[in-house]
Amino acid sequence: MTFAEPLIFEVGAPGRRCVQPPPDETAEISLDDLAVEPTLPVLPEVSELDLLRHFTRLSHRNFSIETHFYPLGSCTMKYNPKINERTARMSGFAHLHPYQSEADLQGALELMYELERALCAIAGMDRFTLQPAAGAHGEMTALLMARAYFDHKGERRTKILIPDSAHGTNPSSARLAGFKVVQVKSDARGNVDLEALKTHIDNEVACLMLTNPSTLGVFEENIVEIQRLIHEAGGLLYYDGANLNATMGYARPGDMGFDLVHINLHKTFSTPHGGGGPGAGPVGARGELVDFLPSPLIEKNDGAFRFADAKHSIGRVRSFFGNFLILVRAYTYMRAHGPEGLKSVSEHAVLNANYLLSRLKEAYTLAYDRRAMHEFVLTAKRQKEKGVRALDIAKKLLDYGFHAPTVYFPLIVEEAIMVEPTETESRQTLDAFAEAMLAIARDAESDPQQVLGAPRGLPVTRLDEVGAARNPVLRWETPS
Repeated sequence: MTFAEPLIFEVGAPGRRCVQPPPDETAEISLDDLAVEPTLPVLPEVSELDLLRHFTRLSHRNFSIETHFYPLGSCTMKYNPKINERTARMSGFAHLHPYQSEADLQGALELMYELERALCAIAGMDRFTLQPAAGAHGEMTALLMARAYFDHKGERRTKILIPDSAHGTNPSSARLAGFKVVQVKSDARGNVDLEALKTHIDNEVACLMLTNPSTLGVFEENIVEIQRLIHEAGGLLYYDGANLNATMGYARPGDMGFDLVHINLHKTFSTPHGGGGPGAGPVGARGELVDFLPSPLIEKNDGAFRFADAKHSIGRVRSFFGNFLILVRAYTYMRAHGPEGLKSVSEHAVLNANYLLSRLKEAYTLAYDRRAMHEFVLTAKRQKEKGVRALDIAKKLLDYGFHAPTVYFPLIVEEAIMVEPTETESRQTLDAFAEAMLAIARDAESDPQQVLGAPRGLPVTRLDEVGAARNPVLRWETPS
């Protein structure tokens, strides 16, 4: 049963309070004595019980990884094991202050040192910085390193090559780092088009940014040739690690020829996403590029852990040591799984994706008819002919109790529906999701009105998203 939930301003009555603080013995200051006219916020007046019940009821209406299947392609929305949270809440980590001396931080420094070693082993890099606060922040950090590297060599390289299937943060990061973005088209199999790539390679290319597996859910078949072409031109190869969940233990970016890499700890290593975050996007480097990593790095000398600066460091990119408690969570996840366990993670992520693909590819159109990695891209072109678009399918899934997959991305796929089940979902959950998708496909074919206008069974039905974006209501008017 669904009950209407009033706004918090409509709950309570004048004079109600959650807590009545004890009398303050400090001298009172009259607002009339202030030099400026005070503007006081209008706050709801509610009891503690009213407040608790209101926000608890609202929380039960949320879709989350702990309540629903969350198959967001390219986001790797996997379950966050609670042991990670318990470790991050240990007083020896949670109560540290970043201004404490090295001697007081030895346990934390050892954890970060060991986490860096693990990331190097997984990615095939020589060193990592743990400072970047998210994947896009890692992208920008790596590109600033690339710019500093070429400046140090006395080379002026102005271009970053980016596939047309890339994450939107790739071109944004390149522009922020002062480069010109050049788009490279994909071929019919979802790979980088080699002939198109060759036309863009010259002595102004600083870097090719590449996600492998790509955002199309397929492994780059020509990676060996791509790295040869870029390196022979004197450029660098950058690895966007958003899809590392597909390859741990099977393929390392360093072995593919990548010089720089960022890894999304909040994707592959199960730390919280978004509002549950913050994130972490460590950046790894090989060879000469290690000298340009942000400072400080952590070194181990005579059994003690100390700070050290890279030879040509670009400086800090984040205050203190990055989002430390996210690093603790990721380290816990790695230690809980071990090398074979992490390999199994990728194995089952790929298995789950291909299982779902096999169940859905006849009812929807498969964008690239290849074996998928950890995710795959469908297209709702067939349903669009009946007036049902990818957005309608996504909204209808809410009525079945599933969060929607990613829709309309990658941008090069018409009516894209990008599905990533991750390794943490059971076959029963995958089957239930597949049945819902198949039922929606049948309705789109025989009775499109059953899909259009969804969701219908939730407290909030279809919103006018365009109207909300164009005419936002940003001010609350107090009810009279």
